[in-house]
Amino acid sequence: MSADTPLPSDALARIFHEPNRLAIVSAVCAADRGIAFTALRDACGLTDGNLNRHLKVLEEAGVIRVDKAFVDDRPRTTLRLTKKGFSRFSDYLAALGAVLERARAALPAARPMANAAAWAKPVRA
Repeated sequence: MSADTPLPSDALARIFHEPNRLAIVSAVCAADRGIAFTALRDACGLTDGNLNRHLKVLEEAGVIRVDKAFVDDRPRTTLRLTKKGFSRFSDYLAALGAVLERARAALPAARPMANAAAWAKPVRA
């Protein structure tokens, strides 16, 4: 690969690559009608403050939409993936897939090895 050829990892969007935001967007993406803040918080194992911080970043980037309403006189916050967010997340997943496939192909198990028996022996520390 030449120095001018972009690596698949260059296409990994940093906004999604942070583990908590990856979990958040994955959960929101799986919810056809959106997901309640409390359900998302519990699904991702985050505190209210930490989830709010990540949601603000995702909302500012146009990835998610935050809808606030009152239901039975109680506030309810629902999160939805925007069309732009869906497109960007799909691109991210495709890039991540390419990076993982490249890594899988580089693993010794994926290549024929002259000394495969040496890999099978346990190592004692």
